[in-house]
Amino acid sequence: MATPQSLRAAEVFGQAPATAAAPDGAPGTGSAASGSPAPAEPEQQAPQQLGPTGRPLRDIPEPPELDRHGPARVLAMCNQKGGVGKTTSTINLGASLAEYGRKVLLVDFDPQGALSVGLGVQPHELDQTVYNCIMESSVQVSDVLHKTSIDGVDLLPSNIDLSAAEVQLVAEVGREHSLMRVLRPLVSEYDFVLVDCQPSLGLLTVNALTAADGVIIPLECEFFSLRGVALLMDTIDKVRERLNPSLDIIGILATMFDPRTLHSKEVISRVVEAFGDTVFDTVINRTVRFPETTVAGEPITTWAPKSGGAKAYRQLAREVIRR
Repeated sequence: MATPQSLRAAEVFGQAPATAAAPDGAPGTGSAASGSPAPAEPEQQAPQQLGPTGRPLRDIPEPPELDRHGPARVLAMCNQKGGVGKTTSTINLGASLAEYGRKVLLVDFDPQGALSVGLGVQPHELDQTVYNCIMESSVQVSDVLHKTSIDGVDLLPSNIDLSAAEVQLVAEVGREHSLMRVLRPLVSEYDFVLVDCQPSLGLLTVNALTAADGVIIPLECEFFSLRGVALLMDTIDKVRERLNPSLDIIGILATMFDPRTLHSKEVISRVVEAFGDTVFDTVINRTVRFPETTVAGEPITTWAPKSGGAKAYRQLAREVIRR
């Protein structure tokens, strides 16, 4: 994989100059002047359709049905920049995975509780959250789990109490493994556990990365989003080296893409140049539908099942299952 420094490539849109054609009658061209018959022209193949990433679209079939559930892959939705679509992607990817028969647990690991709100749960009304599971040994994770309105999707909610955990865990032994201990009893019951991280690289995010098998990085198609990628990659490398050797980057998800602007296209081109196939083929476009789903407290796959956003997250789910 290319280094993050390649994001600063000066030229990303340049095309290789076309090969100059030999003049008519030049030796070796097969013209009438050369005295030899012209070679048969090869059959021209229809050009492949290019996706938003600038690469040919790949057809990913629907995943096969499962005859049993577990053990789960734990994926952290991580980016220290806020407002890039982490929570939206967590909800809608989870709902899409459930449509393909996967049992999913969504973990709200952000003190703002946006994931819980997006699923119709009011965080300030909760007596117990993931915070209690982490800080109180007497609280069982099964006591905190919430069934959602989506078949096959459960929620481990959060609220502002979780902000205290970052301070309280500092003095704890094995503080980076606190979330891992909470999730361990649940891994056998689910196919995917998606952890919605807070927009920072603090101790809570390190906990999520330590507990995860892989990372999905939602990246807004905006120039300033690129600047923090190198720092995030550095944090992932440190966690892999010191805490979780099996941690892998599952993919980078381009979000808030506006196909009408050259800026969005340039940003996604630079990301693909830097990270290659690590970038998902799926791109999430800007749409007014996503704010509507937050108010409704349900994913776009049920709020607007035929919309472009719903189709995109279903395609992302197929990619995630395949990887």
